[in-house]
Amino acid sequence: MDFIGAKLAVFLGDKVLVVLRDDKPDIPFPGYWDLPGGGRENDETPAQCALRETEEEVGLKLEEIDLLWSRSYEAEGKRSWFFVTRLPADMERDIRFGDEGQRWALMDAETFCAHPKAVPNFKSRLLDYLGEKSVDLWE
Repeated sequence: MDFIGAKLAVFLGDKVLVVLRDDKPDIPFPGYWDLPGGGRENDETPAQCALRETEEEVGLKLEEIDLLWSRSYEAEGKRSWFFVTRLPADMERDIRFGDEGQRWALMDAETFCAHPKAVPNFKSRLLDYLGEKSVDLWE
């Protein structure tokens, strides 16, 4: 099945990188906290989509080998992908905010998942990952 887009939860140390969406009434979830990612372009693979969008939105140039976890999700007959990467905290210095969204922040995953203004689908997908990870990758 084709897919429509992909998201990437980027952990920098123990914090997740989040983007405050623009506050425009013509977009889904205006003014909500989101994760890097977006719609598929041309014949991209899910990983290529997530990596391209992350570079465009926050300036982090990552590779497929950096992706540690992935899962596809289907809703209303449309498939999308969710990826997770864990990077050293000092890579925060490499963030270069793009032209989508109001600002970026680093947030505890638990805070993001409980936040009333976080995009609901991505809260539940991040919880799926957190529920499955069996060891701390930084230990």
